[in-house]
Amino acid sequence: MHIDQVSISEVLASDLIRDQFPQFEGEEIADLRSAGTVNAIFRIGSAHAARFPLRRIDPPTCLGLLEAEVRALKELATACPFPVPGPIAIGEPGGGYPMPWLVQTWIEGTPATPSGLSTSSVFARDLSDLVASLRKADLNGRRFDGQGRGGKLTDHDAWMETCFTNSEDLLDVERLRRLWSEFRELPAPGLEVMSHRDLIPANLLVQGDRLVGVLDGGAFGPADPALDLVAGWHLLDRERRGLFFDALEVGSLERSRSAAWAFVQAMGLVWYYQTSNPTMSALGQSTLARLLEISGT
Repeated sequence: MHIDQVSISEVLASDLIRDQFPQFEGEEIADLRSAGTVNAIFRIGSAHAARFPLRRIDPPTCLGLLEAEVRALKELATACPFPVPGPIAIGEPGGGYPMPWLVQTWIEGTPATPSGLSTSSVFARDLSDLVASLRKADLNGRRFDGQGRGGKLTDHDAWMETCFTNSEDLLDVERLRRLWSEFRELPAPGLEVMSHRDLIPANLLVQGDRLVGVLDGGAFGPADPALDLVAGWHLLDRERRGLFFDALEVGSLERSRSAAWAFVQAMGLVWYYQTSNPTMSALGQSTLARLLEISGT
């Protein structure tokens, strides 16, 4: 999926896990082959999982990121009304795998899909409960860290241009450019709240029509209040998205900014993962279709 991607086989992962964590001796270790783009995930028995970073970075930097992720996951667990994975330990490089990696608890559930629960009002209410709870967490004097989405929309102009250029044969780029020209002019929100920062379907576990787990919370931190509302665009149809927004008492500006953040994410998914991760590319396509459905552009 990435030019700088590091491969990790099930055999190597199993060796590293058993060598460094003898308590897992005898446990079955299986490659999950998920649609994830950041980590390779290996399930350990019935209660744990190991996450190996996919993109090559120097080991000290990777260790620092994992330590920050551990702190964020612990903080998220205190704010989230749904189960989140608990960090167990950080593993060391070895056997040709060059970076530290993380062992965490396992949560039972099936990853959500863009359309699977799109018409479920129950699921929409669970999503609103999730976002409302995260927003209540204390900022503790922190501000948006400048990494990724959640700050100024115009900071993403160069990335959007890259996406438009690479999407000429895939999407109605002329129409999408017009939509971005409107999004980038939206006023700033004037405040920040604690945010998961990546509420895509793959990071939300469901059973039946209920939300039962929240994954990949290592970036939990301050951001534009509209950022976590991308879940409504990725996962819900128009009516249920309205229920989701209404439950959170979201005004028109915040709704528009949520559409803008969903747009920034979706535009990158379509072309970047077209051949390497069709599931993520399809998510971008479905989210853009929902955005264009309500656009007068």
